[in-house]
Amino acid sequence: QVQLVESGGGLVQPGGSLRLSCPASRIIFSTSTMGWYRQAAGKQRELVASITSGSNTNYADTVKGRFTISRDNAKNTVYLQMNSLKPEDTAVYYCNAKRGDTWNIWGQGTQVTVSS
Repeated sequence: QVQLVESGGGLVQPGGSLRLSCPASRIIFSTSTMGWYRQAAGKQRELVASITSGSNTNYADTVKGRFTISRDNAKNTVYLQMNSLKPEDTAVYYCNAKRGDTWNIWGQGTQVTVSS
């Protein structure tokens, strides 16, 4: 069973930074659009950022200028660098790998809590 395993979540003060990581198998990573989603308590899951196999990126308006998604093709890993974190960024963050109708794979999620 294909799995994605996120890491890097935790508790951080407002204004702080965190970097999330999500490694994948080579075949999954090289042919998928990789994305980060988040789900806050009582809310629907939403797209935070995505990056295609060609490194084209897309961001939610709420994180533009603060978050950066990147992919390391040598390590088959996607990252989400989160700066200037706000309490409203508190959520469970999920890694996703999608290739058209072929697959849509989710990780188990990692908790990010922004609080003083």
